[in-house]
Amino acid sequence: MLNHIHQWRTLRFPLKTLILNPLTSLIFTKPSPANPTDPVLEIITAFKRNHLFDSHCVLSLVPSLNSLQVDQILDNLGVEDPESAIKFFNLLRNEYEFRHSWVSQFVIAHVLARKRRLKELRSFLQQMLQEEGSGSAPSLSELLWNRFRAWESSGVVWDMLAFVYSRSEMVHDALFVLAKMKDLKIQASILTYNSLLYNLRHTGIMWDVYDEIKASRTPQSEHTNSILIDGLCRQSLLQEAVAFLRENEGKHFGPCVASFNTLMLRCCKMGYVDVAKSFFCMMFKYGLLPDAYSYNILIHGLCIAGSMEEALEFSDDMERHGVEPDVVTYNILAKGFRLLGMMNGAWKIIRKMLLNGLNPDTVTYTILICGHCQTGNIEEGFKLREEMLSQGFQLNDISYSVLLSSLCKMGRVGEALSLLHEMESIGLKPDLITYSILIHGLCKQGDVQKAIQLYNKMCLKRIFPNAHAHSAILLGLSEKGTLLEARNFFDALTKGDLMEDIILYNIMIYRYAKLDKIGESVQLYKQIIEKGITLSIVTFNSLIYGFCKCRKLAEARTWLDTIKAHGLVPNAATYTTLMNALCEEGNICGMFEVLNEMEARVVQPTNVTYTVIIKGLCKQKEATRISPIT
Repeated sequence: MLNHIHQWRTLRFPLKTLILNPLTSLIFTKPSPANPTDPVLEIITAFKRNHLFDSHCVLSLVPSLNSLQVDQILDNLGVEDPESAIKFFNLLRNEYEFRHSWVSQFVIAHVLARKRRLKELRSFLQQMLQEEGSGSAPSLSELLWNRFRAWESSGVVWDMLAFVYSRSEMVHDALFVLAKMKDLKIQASILTYNSLLYNLRHTGIMWDVYDEIKASRTPQSEHTNSILIDGLCRQSLLQEAVAFLRENEGKHFGPCVASFNTLMLRCCKMGYVDVAKSFFCMMFKYGLLPDAYSYNILIHGLCIAGSMEEALEFSDDMERHGVEPDVVTYNILAKGFRLLGMMNGAWKIIRKMLLNGLNPDTVTYTILICGHCQTGNIEEGFKLREEMLSQGFQLNDISYSVLLSSLCKMGRVGEALSLLHEMESIGLKPDLITYSILIHGLCKQGDVQKAIQLYNKMCLKRIFPNAHAHSAILLGLSEKGTLLEARNFFDALTKGDLMEDIILYNIMIYRYAKLDKIGESVQLYKQIIEKGITLSIVTFNSLIYGFCKCRKLAEARTWLDTIKAHGLVPNAATYTTLMNALCEEGNICGMFEVLNEMEARVVQPTNVTYTVIIKGLCKQKEATRISPIT
């Protein structure tokens, strides 16, 4: 039989040609005029007799069917013999790659709904909506109402359709189906409403859905309130969330652990750990027992706040209340110690975790690797990497980035590049951070050409460099390459309005100033003004430095007024640069004038400032005047 089917498909049924032919609505070839048999009746009869799969005669009728005839067969079998309808539908779709019409698909949907095979119904509709896409709700709803209103379990199909639209994040389609259901007086389930609430929790529309739930008197679940509270918290409406929690006190589905967890999580994210603790205590007042997630939220908030002692107390309290700390709990505590640079404390937590029969996971190893690299102990980080690999774990992007960064800081860029190749060989894709770290390391080492090669590789992978990578290469070219190379790279980046980064301009302005090309520096300053890019004090400090280097001190002095005109405040470097130039000219009085202005503006002198003053006084053989200014 399989050989017969295969021969029919390859010799008599050019499937792709028929599907792609826009001039025909037939999926299968038309029956021969010489064949008087009614294929629809024949196949329906055969299915009812369970003869389809062992009848060469019936199989030979399949190629003669068109979409309308398939609809007729499924329409009949869907009522008379539902199981046969499903078998025939799957036969055409799986064996012959037949593209069923909406009518046929809704027949099967109603069959599955009637048999309460809801999981299959959901999967079936998901596949259907993936093919049809966003905006299909009006057409599907019209067909569903006009063709299937009298079918048993039609309400279940409507509800599942709205639910699947929502779960597929086609919210507008879901809302359309829901509105249609309301017009037709078909009740939506709380699962569908909850799904919509979840998708709309970032917006004010969630209240419209909630009002609809109350108006329809749909029995709510405990998740309904939790979703609303989560939505209010995400919209930074914490007071409204608390008010809503209190409003539902005493109702059938009043406050639940999930609602309190949501409030605690939002408070901790906003830095209100004490408020989160009050919600934690309130749970007991309502007769609720915090779960592991509740404790983990609070412990994490305390760790981020640096309150490790209190975090450890809550972990002990967790065990006293019969809630077992999990790997997440121990990872949170270990990370807390790591953030404080206390790796001994982190290791104590890991030992306690092992004593309680829990094994470290990828997150645990990542925390420890980050901690040791953070404290400069990169060798210990690599030991952990080897242990991690021996345990069958694979390093993640974070672990690799931390190791790469540590190697680059130590000048071991070659080892960092080897680690990059290892990362790629195990299937991990380096991201923007990874490439930026390596590019910066190569440029700092003076290997700008290799950095550019890595930069180009990143661009080919459609990972677009950030300002950190751009400035690293530009700085490298300006220091290790030629000024022409640096300018060409700069022009390529700033052409038009593609890159408006003041850091790039500052690099070039300073480089021109250092090479006594103050005219080019001023031109770039004018370009910044024309493009409307926000200036920084570094821009003016470089210009003042350039004019001082060219011994144009009067012009350099006027830039102080320009700084103020742009709403910026000169810093210690600004004044010290001017003072040093005046000192070199032997103008000690001018130097002290700048110092007096600096003190009047409450700008704290630096060690460099005092060094310049001492140098000037010594140069004039007036070292005795040092004491009045110290």
